[in-house]
Amino acid sequence: MTQQATLERVEQLAVQLDQPDLLQLLARIVQHLSQNSPFAANGTHEKERKRQAQLQLAKELLKEVDDIDDDTAGEFDAAETIRQMRNERVTQICRKDAQIKHFTMR
Repeated sequence: MTQQATLERVEQLAVQLDQPDLLQLLARIVQHLSQNSPFAANGTHEKERKRQAQLQLAKELLKEVDDIDDDTAGEFDAAETIRQMRNERVTQICRKDAQIKHFTMR
């Protein structure tokens, strides 16, 4: 006898998947739901059209994931990044302060 999976267990397993596999799982779930929905069309043409639309969406999502650069590759100096962000913010604040002083002196 098979044991019914709980939502929590499925979520725990799903977060372990990499993005392409997760998108593929999502496409299969959507397909399963659309086929078993009481609102699904009875005609095979409508089902095929929906399946093709879902496959197209899955392909587009996979392409988008593939286009994302991997930010974890290479070296990363968190302290240097924070210093740069701080310096940029200080520069912005100084510019705004100078603009305000210039405006009020008129």
